[in-house]
Amino acid sequence: MNMQYDRSQGKVPRRQALIAGLLVMALAGPSLAQSRPIAKVWKDPSCGCCKDWVSHLQGAGFDVQVLDTGNTAARTRLGIPQKYGSCHTAQIGGYAIEGHVPASDIQRLLREAPQAIGLAAPGMPVGSPGMDGPAYGGRKDAYDVLLIGKNGSSTVYQSHR
Repeated sequence: MNMQYDRSQGKVPRRQALIAGLLVMALAGPSLAQSRPIAKVWKDPSCGCCKDWVSHLQGAGFDVQVLDTGNTAARTRLGIPQKYGSCHTAQIGGYAIEGHVPASDIQRLLREAPQAIGLAAPGMPVGSPGMDGPAYGGRKDAYDVLLIGKNGSSTVYQSHR
């Protein structure tokens, strides 16, 4: 683009400035849009704690696509062993996320990018995101988020006390 500069006015003509601005936004737009993590979540359509976990992810800046089809097939397809199962399964940034894993742990996983299947918060720990509503009376049980290795083994990724 050849922009003409009016030396006497010290200005770029308005039309050319507008075109240049639109070009910059068009080029930057896709990279800005891709910076928000996308979560694909499989859950039961009637599960309230799953809906609350989805809201937790959205509040942390994730774009969420919900599939109300149950999560058993997705868990199996993504490679999470049944023993780490919970009420919903997600896929984020190429990782499987099982259960009520806090968004901060997922964000850390995406930053660190370990060779792993993903993270799991087995069962439904009270006090975890989605299991922390008024119905639980402020109760917070200790729980661990596990890093699931490619071979199905696990190590503690983050303890929540």
